Amino acid sequence: MKQYASCGCCADKKAQPTSVLKKSGFIRDYWRVLLSLLLLLGGIMLNAMDMAFFRENYVALTWYFLAYFPVGLPVIKEAWESIFRKDYFSEFTLMSVATLGAFYIGEYPEGVAVMLFYAVGELFQDKAVDKAKRNIRALLDVRPERAVVVRGDVLIVEEPQRVQVDEVIEVKAGERVPLDGVMLNDVAAFNTAALTGESVPRNIREGGEVLAGMIVTDKVVRIRVTKPFDKSALARILELVQNASGRKAPAELFIRKFARIYTPVVIGLAVLIVSLPFLYSLVNTQFVFTFDNWLYRALVFLVISCPCALVVSIPLGYFGGIGAASRLGVLFKGGNYLDAITQINTVVFDKTGTLTRGTFEVQLCKPAPKFSEKELIRWVASVERNSTHPIAKAIERYAKDQKIEPVAVAGVTEIAGHGLVAEADGIRVLAGNTRLLSRFDIDFPEELLAVRDTIVVCALGDEYAGYLSLSDRLKEDAFTAVEDLRALNIRNIQILSGDKQRIVTNFAEKLGVTQAYGDLLPDGKVKHIEELRRNPENRIAFVGDGINDAPVLALSHVGIAMGGLGSDAAIETADVVIQTDQPSKVATAIKVGKQTRRIIWQNISLAFGVKLLVLILGAGGMATLWEAVFADVGVTLIAILNAVRIQKMIK
Repeated sequence: MKQYASCGCCADKKAQPTSVLKKSGFIRDYWRVLLSLLLLLGGIMLNAMDMAFFRENYVALTWYFLAYFPVGLPVIKEAWESIFRKDYFSEFTLMSVATLGAFYIGEYPEGVAVMLFYAVGELFQDKAVDKAKRNIRALLDVRPERAVVVRGDVLIVEEPQRVQVDEVIEVKAGERVPLDGVMLNDVAAFNTAALTGESVPRNIREGGEVLAGMIVTDKVVRIRVTKPFDKSALARILELVQNASGRKAPAELFIRKFARIYTPVVIGLAVLIVSLPFLYSLVNTQFVFTFDNWLYRALVFLVISCPCALVVSIPLGYFGGIGAASRLGVLFKGGNYLDAITQINTVVFDKTGTLTRGTFEVQLCKPAPKFSEKELIRWVASVERNSTHPIAKAIERYAKDQKIEPVAVAGVTEIAGHGLVAEADGIRVLAGNTRLLSRFDIDFPEELLAVRDTIVVCALGDEYAGYLSLSDRLKEDAFTAVEDLRALNIRNIQILSGDKQRIVTNFAEKLGVTQAYGDLLPDGKVKHIEELRRNPENRIAFVGDGINDAPVLALSHVGIAMGGLGSDAAIETADVVIQTDQPSKVATAIKVGKQTRRIIWQNISLAFGVKLLVLILGAGGMATLWEAVFADVGVTLIAILNAVRIQKMIK
C-alpha cells in the first residue's frame, strides 16, 4: 500500500511472498508487543508492591527501557530514516520525541505505554489494510498462469502471453479460461463470478464470447483465441482496479495537504507550551516555572497531535469501498469517482444494450415489389456482416438460419447515426435507417416512418429495396433500475437513443420514464448533456455501452459503462464499469459511494472531536499521557474498525 502523506503507519512494505509475509510478520510483531507488554505490567506490579530493589531509579529506568526497546527501536529507526529523507515531521518523529521525553522527566511507564499502544495500532492497521485489499488480491489471483494450446494433434502448455490470436486452446472442467475467445463446443457452463460477481453459472453456446477469468464448470472445452492476453477482459479489469488507488478522492487530497501543515504547526505549539510560561516567569517573578511539568504538557500535546486516525482511515475507507464494490461487479476507477457518484441527481441512460438486451431478432422482412425476400436479406446481411452492432449480428444470424449466403462487398463505410455504405459488383448498397436514404435522396414509402419497431432499410444504387423489422426487449432488471434510483431520491431520469422517437417513447412508457429522446446522432447526445450541464445544480451520470457513447461518457460528471457487452472505447472512457451489464447496478454504485462517504465523515468527525478535546485538556495540564494514548492510538483503532465495516455493509 502506498505511504499516505506523513503518516508512517502506512509505510511501504518490501515485496515478499504473501505466505512468508504473514508467517514471519506475525511472529516478529507479536513477539515484540508481548515482551514489551509483559515487562510493562511487571514493572507496574513491582512498583505497586513497593519492592525495595525497584525503588532504585537506575533499576526502574533499566527495566522500563528493556520494555521500551522491542517496540521503540523500530520506530526510532524509521524516524531517523525519515529525517534523512527530509520528512522532519513524520509520525515516527513525533512518537520518538514524545516517548523519549517521557523517559527524560521520569514518566517511564507512560513512555513505554505510548509506544506499546502505537505498535498495537500498527498491527490492527496492517490487518485492516490486508482485509480491504483482499477483494483486489482475489482478483489478481484469477490471472491464469498457463494455457493448453492445440497445435496439430498435440497439446502444448504455454504462458498465456505467448499464445497467438486464432490459435485454439483447451480448458478442462474446473480450470480458468486464460484468454478471450470464441466457443467451439456446442454449449458449456461457465462460472463468471470473478468478472461479474454473479454466482449463477452462465451457459455459452457455439460462437459465443468466452472471457479470460471465467471457470469451466461441466466439461472440457475448446476456444479460438480472439485477443492477446494483455488486451483481454481480465487484463483490462485488473488494470482498472490496480490503478484505482492512484486516483484520490477530494477528502484524501485534503487530508494529505492538511497533514503537511497540521503536524509542524502542532509541533510549534508544543514548543510554545514550554517556552511561553518560561518567558512569562522572567517577566512575573511570582510565577514559578517548572520545566518538567510544562515539558510533560508539551509531550501530551505531541502524542495527541498525530493525525494518524485521519491519514490512515480515510484512504482505507475509499480503498475498502472500491474493493467491496468490485465484489459486486462494479469497478470504480478511483476514490474520486466513488466520491463524485454520491452527488449524482440526474441519470441519463442510453437505450440499446444498456436498458435493453441488445439482442435483436428479425421479426419481418418486407421487400420492395422488384425484389424477393431472399435478395433483400442477402444484400443487407452482406453489408452488415462486418459490423459488431447487435442489430448487424441479428441480421447475420437470421441470414445464416435461412441458409442465405452473403455476397462479397467492398469499401464498407459507416456514417455515424445513419448506417453503412458499400459496393458490390459496382453497385452501391445502402443499409441503415431512413435518414441514410434521405441523405442520398432515395425515395421510400412513408409508411416506414410509422413503424414502431427498429428497422433496417436497404437500397441498391438509387432504388429502394425494402426493409427488415427487428425488435429488442428490455432487460429483466430495467424496471428495478428505475425504481431503485427513485428510491435514492433521483427524480431526473432520462433516456437518449439514436432509435426512432416512437420506439424510444414506447420503452420509456413501459419503464415509467417521462423524458425520452430519440433520433439522436452522437453529437445530438453530446448537445443534450451540454444543455443539462448548463444548470450547475445538475450532477449527471450517463450510462452507455457503445463506441458512440464515449464522448457523452467523457462529458458527464460520472460516466458509467456496461463492461460485459460494452465497447472498449466506452469502458476506457468511463469512470465506473458495470461488469454484469445490469442497469440496476447503477443504484448499487451510488449506494456504495454514499455508504463509504458516510463512514469516512464519521471518522473525520470522531478524530477531530476527540483530538481537539484532549488537545485543550493537555495544554491546560488536565490530561495525562494515558489520555493522549487514547486520543491518538485509540481513536485510530476505532476509525480503522469503522472503515473496515464497509466490507460488511456493502453486500
